[in-house]
Amino acid sequence: MTTTETPAGPVLLYPDNRALPATPPRRSQLNGSKLTLVIADLLMVSLSMLAAAWINSRVNPDDPTTVRDYLGLGLMSLPLWPLVFTQQLLYRARFLTRRLDETTRIIKSVAFGVLLTAGISTMLKFPAGRQWLIIVTTLLLASLIGERLVARRLFDQARARGTMMRPVLIAGRNAEGRFVREMLETDRAIGYRFEGFVEDLLQGEPGESPLALLGDPGRVIELADRMGVNSVIVAATAIDVGSSNRLIRALTEHGIHVEISSTLCDIAASRLTIRPVGRIPMMYIEPVQRSGWRARAKRTFDMCVAGITLIVSLPILLTAMLTVKLTSSGPALFSQPRVGRDGNLFNMIKVRTMVADAEAQLDDLAHLNETTGVLFKMKDDPRITPVGRFLRHTSIDELPQLLNVIRGEMSLVGPRPALPREVEGWEAELHNRLRVQPGITGMWQVNGRGVGDHDSTYAQLDLYYVDNWSLITDLVILGRTLPVVLGRTG
Repeated sequence: MTTTETPAGPVLLYPDNRALPATPPRRSQLNGSKLTLVIADLLMVSLSMLAAAWINSRVNPDDPTTVRDYLGLGLMSLPLWPLVFTQQLLYRARFLTRRLDETTRIIKSVAFGVLLTAGISTMLKFPAGRQWLIIVTTLLLASLIGERLVARRLFDQARARGTMMRPVLIAGRNAEGRFVREMLETDRAIGYRFEGFVEDLLQGEPGESPLALLGDPGRVIELADRMGVNSVIVAATAIDVGSSNRLIRALTEHGIHVEISSTLCDIAASRLTIRPVGRIPMMYIEPVQRSGWRARAKRTFDMCVAGITLIVSLPILLTAMLTVKLTSSGPALFSQPRVGRDGNLFNMIKVRTMVADAEAQLDDLAHLNETTGVLFKMKDDPRITPVGRFLRHTSIDELPQLLNVIRGEMSLVGPRPALPREVEGWEAELHNRLRVQPGITGMWQVNGRGVGDHDSTYAQLDLYYVDNWSLITDLVILGRTLPVVLGRTG
């Protein structure tokens, strides 16, 4: 980086002579979004209090506390709620990257806020009825979670357009730093706009090493200030321990937010615990537990949900089978060998969506494959019948797989059941998919359904599921499957 003189004073330049901004860019968008969230949260609290008072007067007419009393109580407690939400970090985007984290913080906030409200009612010497408190708690949870889901969707849409992004520098341009950059630029929903590597923007004397540049905190701080960047991600493997400590200490003292990446990839944050070992904070990684009561609970859940769903959807399934039989030659159901847990073969059942000799035509279409790797994907596959195309878009063709779930060959949630020829082409690491039961839906379907790249989507998402499986993960995936199916995405 060079310096040039202007009438306004010295200006720092990029290596390609683009001038850095003389003053940091305004952060009105991010600050405005926080204010909007505060107002929306208070609106949800007010409406919940009002609705709870009205509902309580109808279901509990003997309550001596009047509607007006409850409204007054809610009005007096209203200023406390932003403080509770702030204490639970509900206005700090860095702590809300996952929906589960945000939902957990909302639950804690509501519990604490309702307790404070009950305390105020005691101080004012009129009791808040237990039924009213239960109604308020229920309405607050539903309204706040719903409001935050809408807000998250709006923020994601804004970030997809390149707005409401937080500028960030990456200290370190080694493999780890480049991986972090790729992740930030690929997934805009994270909310960071990559501004550059510190090594790129700081040019020292001839022969000066990048490590020496990173080891000069003053130059990094000067760069961050001039660019209006208040976030720096440090690639831990790009800098030695002493320089890293000096850099992080200086940045945080200057009010710059610092995050340190690690070589851990695709390990769920819920499995990590930071604990001190001497003077060094260590990350403990909890082992995956797929046996015992968790496995029994998953199997019980699969049996109950699959059985009920099969009974409820039986008219739809029978109608689909009859339509397939009447509109094309061949059987209504299609059975195909798939590889299950531990490499065991089973016959997966689907409603037939292709012509009867679809398998025989595959070799002739292999050159039209739109994915890399062993998966075959083709947007306009000529083997799919008109009825079959509708069944695929609505996922009705998947309903017979509920029988596979009941028979114990599949699960509701798990990696996509692979064909034997696909398994033959797998790399060694991908065989870890066979540690769990294949599923009707999974991470690949709800996150990358219809996305073609085998290596970056199919393998990574399925392996992430296997490595980080939990009952909560299954419930989240099932919850996200319904909008994917109804929206006919993929």
